[in-house]
Amino acid sequence: MKKIDIYTDGACSCNPGPGGWAAILIFGQYKKEISGFCENTTNNRMELLAVINALQALKESCIINLYTDSQYVAGAFNNGWLENWENKNWTKSRGEIKNLDLWKKLSEECKKHNITFIRVKGHSDNELNNRCDQLARKEIEKNANI
Repeated sequence: MKKIDIYTDGACSCNPGPGGWAAILIFGQYKKEISGFCENTTNNRMELLAVINALQALKESCIINLYTDSQYVAGAFNNGWLENWENKNWTKSRGEIKNLDLWKKLSEECKKHNITFIRVKGHSDNELNNRCDQLARKEIEKNANI
């Protein structure tokens, strides 16, 4: 299987409000940047969409190091939240699972790959995380009437 590094980030102007997502996929010397926009969304939805779209861009199963500054995304995998929700038929002990539609989609995409989720500090010295943030914010600037 190919080994891929993926960096993702989501951004939102207001919360909820216009949002952008971005990902950088790296395979050897090749680097691909992808990004998108949603008119009325939340930051967490943009974080999830960044990961989903990055995984959907892959054409085959891969071994992936996925870097995110989102505690929401990394925690769901590294702390077992997602697995617990699935085992309980997509429920949790307190309250509803927010963004359930995206969690289900992300869960299906993750089953195609061997993924390690790595949390990085946002808005710090991680060049590729910062680049994803720039791409996501450019989507907002380009598409939103703000």
